[in-house]
Amino acid sequence: SILSNKIKYNFSMKWKPITSVDQISSLIKESNSNSNLGVLILKHSTRCSVSFFAKKNLESSWNISDEKLPTYYLDLIRYRDVSDQLAEIFEVRHESPQLLLINNGHCSYSAAHSEISAEAVESQIATS
Repeated sequence: SILSNKIKYNFSMKWKPITSVDQISSLIKESNSNSNLGVLILKHSTRCSVSFFAKKNLESSWNISDEKLPTYYLDLIRYRDVSDQLAEIFEVRHESPQLLLINNGHCSYSAAHSEISAEAVESQIATS
């Protein structure tokens, strides 16, 4: 059957909320840690169906431990000022939904809308 061929994923995403601009400096510091692959930030609109499905698809196929790649979640509706700061600091155009991979204080990968996928993140990590 189709279900028996489905890949089983072992890790769930342990989202940590980003709620203030003050957290950005600690995210940058965490992205410099040799013990992980950087940090992942999902900028998500709680009012957008595209954003909802991008988040759901990412979560359903995630296969990286939180210890290796901590995951952060930004509610764009409530914290637009934080999103604007992230765009400025990491030199990325604001999009929603948007996924940012931060390594050594820099955005090494950015994806938006239907480009957001666990496979793309894994591929990016493998080449860096």
